[in-house]
Amino acid sequence: MASGNDSSVTEFVLLGLTQQPELQLPLFFLFLGIYVMAVVGNLGLIVLIVLNPHLHTPMYYFLFNLSFVDLSYSCVITPRMLMSFVKKNIISYAECMTQLFFFCFFVIDEYYILTCMAYDRYVAICQPLLYKVTMSPQICLVLTAWTYAMGFVGAVAHTGSMLRLNFCEDNIINHYMCDIPPLLPLSCTSTYVNELVAFIVVGINTAIPSVTLFVSYSRILCSILHIRSSHARSKAFSTCSSHIITVCFFFGSASLTYFKPFTGDSLTQGKVFSIFYTIVGPMINPLIYSLRNKDVHLAFNKTMKKKLVFS
Repeated sequence: MASGNDSSVTEFVLLGLTQQPELQLPLFFLFLGIYVMAVVGNLGLIVLIVLNPHLHTPMYYFLFNLSFVDLSYSCVITPRMLMSFVKKNIISYAECMTQLFFFCFFVIDEYYILTCMAYDRYVAICQPLLYKVTMSPQICLVLTAWTYAMGFVGAVAHTGSMLRLNFCEDNIINHYMCDIPPLLPLSCTSTYVNELVAFIVVGINTAIPSVTLFVSYSRILCSILHIRSSHARSKAFSTCSSHIITVCFFFGSASLTYFKPFTGDSLTQGKVFSIFYTIVGPMINPLIYSLRNKDVHLAFNKTMKKKLVFS
């Protein structure tokens, strides 16, 4: 029964979102619909950005990466969650650690992609004459590489520290996925190092984006307030509003999940709050960035016309 880390546990049982039988089927169809909308919405944005040259700008380059990340960690998390509504959801030790790695990787990526998008808006509004130089393809590529590198380092740190733990008897995870807070209480060895790593990694990956976002939007707000034209001011606010909504939704729900002691009550609350950034967020982000976006509407119309012509 020994696993790769000399543990007696070779598999875990994911309890899922709820244990109430009358809620299982309705919640299954609810989250299945959310998952389908997330996949279709993010894939649709990715395809539109790739196929339409007028969307090949830094703003939509980062939006492409945001959609890719949302699509990826939605596919990592939601299918397993749906399984827990219809049958006993057993996940092997190796699958659990793999899910943890990719979840950490993509979530940290999202923090930094949202930060890059805020910096892009700052340059566009506060330094418009330098925009093409400051946000050149090379700079965008460097920012993206840095984003994924931070995600990789954070995921390796979290997963590596989890692999050092032993899980002796208790293998029931009070969650719908393998995450750090619900896994730590199951360990039969000291979790001090894991909690220290989590504190450092989460602190760094929250502090850097938060400071950058605050500085960027403070400068943006000052610049917008100095714009004399009400039309131009309204347009500038509209450009940033979608991103501000996404940032508040993601950072708020993630903070409510992780900035608490890993106790029984906080784990249950964290499981509920995590739904918003792991399940709901990937669905609403494409809607936020497309419903009022004229460029996306134009790209959609052009793509549909091309499809009709070729068919």
